Parts: sequence; C-alpha cells; structure tokens
Amino acid sequence: MAITPLMPVYPRCGVRPVRGEGVYLYGERGEQYLDFAAGIAVNALGHGHPHLTKAIQEQAATLMHVSNLYGSPQGEALAQRIVDNSFADTVFFTNSGVEAIECAIKTARRYHYANGNPQRHKLITFKNAFHGRSLGAISATDQAKMRDGFEPLLPGFAYARFNDLEGALALIDDETAGFLVETVQGEGGMTAGTPEFIQGLRKACDEHGLLLVLDEIQCGYGRTGKMWAYEHYGITPDILTAAKGIGGGFPLGACLATEEAAKGMVIGTHGSTYGGNPLAMAAGQAILDVMLEPGFLDHVTAMGDRLRQAFEQMIPNHDHLFEEIRGKGLMLGIKMKEPAVSREFVAHLRDNHGLLTVAAGENVFRVLPPLVIDESHIAECVERLSAGARTFVPASDD
Repeated sequence: MAITPLMPVYPRCGVRPVRGEGVYLYGERGEQYLDFAAGIAVNALGHGHPHLTKAIQEQAATLMHVSNLYGSPQGEALAQRIVDNSFADTVFFTNSGVEAIECAIKTARRYHYANGNPQRHKLITFKNAFHGRSLGAISATDQAKMRDGFEPLLPGFAYARFNDLEGALALIDDETAGFLVETVQGEGGMTAGTPEFIQGLRKACDEHGLLLVLDEIQCGYGRTGKMWAYEHYGITPDILTAAKGIGGGFPLGACLATEEAAKGMVIGTHGSTYGGNPLAMAAGQAILDVMLEPGFLDHVTAMGDRLRQAFEQMIPNHDHLFEEIRGKGLMLGIKMKEPAVSREFVAHLRDNHGLLTVAAGENVFRVLPPLVIDESHIAECVERLSAGARTFVPASDD
C-alpha cells in the first residue's frame, strides 16, 4: 500500500514533537525547539500552562460531553463572558475556525433573508485571504492553490484587493450582503488593514445596510495586544469569527454577532454536535482567566513592541536578506528580499537553528510566539534568527 495511514495532505517536516513546556517543544530524540510558531497562533499560553491544564483535567473527570439538546450552564457562562468583553450580544461555539467562518457566512445571508431581501447573499472578500479549507471558505478566497480541483465552488462571493477601499466599494450591488475580511491578513502575508480601509468598510456597511464580518481567527484573542484587533481601528463589526487562541490548543472556535445581525439565526438554522461541549468550555474559561488578568494585554503589547524593535535592530545586519517588518503585537512577519525563499528560510531556521516560525504569502515568514514570552525569549529568538541569516544559502545560489 503506497498511501500513508495519515492522509498525505500536509508537507510534514522532520520535527516530531512529543512534549512541550512553556515556549519550547521537544522532539522524539529530545531535541529542543524555540516555538515562535505556537501552532500557528494557537498556543497563546504556551505549552503545558498549569491553569489551562488543570481546568481541562478537572472538567474531563467531571463531564466531557452532552448533546446540545440540553441546557448548557458551561456554554452560557463562557458566552456571557465573551459578550461582556466584546462588541457581541450572542455567541455560537464551534470546534474550529473554519466552522466559525461557515456560521458567519450563514448568519450574514440569513440576516438579509429575515429582512425580506434573500437576493442579498453575496459577500465581498479580499485577495490573498485565508478563511479555512471548507468549500465555503475556499470559495471566499481567490487563491488557486486552495481552489483548484474542488470546483464547482459555492457562489456568492466577489473579490477585491486588500486595503483597496475604492475597489471594494465598486463591487457593491443589489445582491451584496456585506464584507468578509481579515482585520490583519495572516497566511496572505501578515498585512494589517489600514485605518482608512477598515473604517471605510464600516462606513459603507452603515450607509448601505450591509454587514461587516471580521475574520479574527488568527489576529484576535490578544494576539495584537488588544483583546480584538478591531479595537485598533475604533470600530465594531456585526459578526466576528474567533478560534486558535480561544482554546489555547484545545479545539474551539466561535462566531460572535450583534443581536441585529443574528436575527435570522433561530431554532433549526444551525448546529454542531461537539460545539460548546463542557470540556471545550472549561478550556475557554481558563484562557480568559489568564488573558483578562490586569496587565496581561499590556504585557503582550510591550513584548510585541520589544520584538519589533529587536527585529528592526537586526535587519540592517542582514539587509541583503530582509526587507520589512509587518503586522501588529505578537503577530509579526518579515518580508524577504530574494524572491520565493521564505519557506526555504523557515526550514533552515527549523532544521539548523531550532527556531520554529511559519511561512506566509508574499515571501513573508510569520513570527507568532506564545503571548507569555519574556525578554529572554526575544533575545534567544533574535540570536537564533541572526545565526540563521548568517548561514542561509538559498537553493538558487548553490
């Protein structure tokens, strides 16, 4: 049999983690890695955080799962806490980010249906976006690498360039339901929305009766130094998707909405077998316990500023290799000068210097450490990154 037991859809590398502690991962042979990938922005509290671990252990011993046919005191409590710390009035819990995206798309369409405008089903989305791998999510992006071979895709999307407000507004027509946009693009190149762009989309929604749907699966939940990335822009969305850091490694996502935006989501319109089960809710509560402690987000902001400053000081020493720094808070990316080498450089850092980062689009590599890093981890990251830059020889130069 040629195919592997695990379906071969991932280009898995030679790193095989078996244990994590704080900001470090350890492989089968005991090798240590400084984890500045954090499961692609998932392990917000690092590995083995005692409060998160204890909460999951205690809940697993009490009650792991029941059907959503029954009342959920655990889900109600976490939803209320999220509502109290966001724009939202209501929350639907999912198992992943892409399920939150599916819920958001349905919520936006159902809103206009409930208002007597079923023709308003189209979402304007943005080039280089990444919203997940379901058919709905890949239909919402223009990236051929995710779409090829899966046609016919879900209709009802139009695509503008990210940060091109005029281009986005030009796509509004009688079928438009709203905009679906990452507040900060992650996989697409670590590009933050400009204030003019994000605020302009909000204004257009208000003027045309549309919904602003923000994908904050990667950039939300403290990653940028604020609880939500939209807080940097002085606006609020109508619908928002969250995941990754919300469970700190436990599978959990959420679709947040205002009461008005969720008016069409009534009994029977959506569901999830596992979404919001007691074990997931315990993990979510533990994450918020830590994130809402006084000073936690200030620490993320300070560490984000310090990491950016360290990169800015480092780049002139390797200006043949690095071009610019992108992103916000502890969601940073470094764009490389030589074309198409970011993935190769990520592999070089991983295999030769024990530093884990993540490749992105536009020849950028992502630096997404746990939010609990300190100055010593930043110094270690820069040391390993600088060593990697000194020893890196692109394949084209061999």
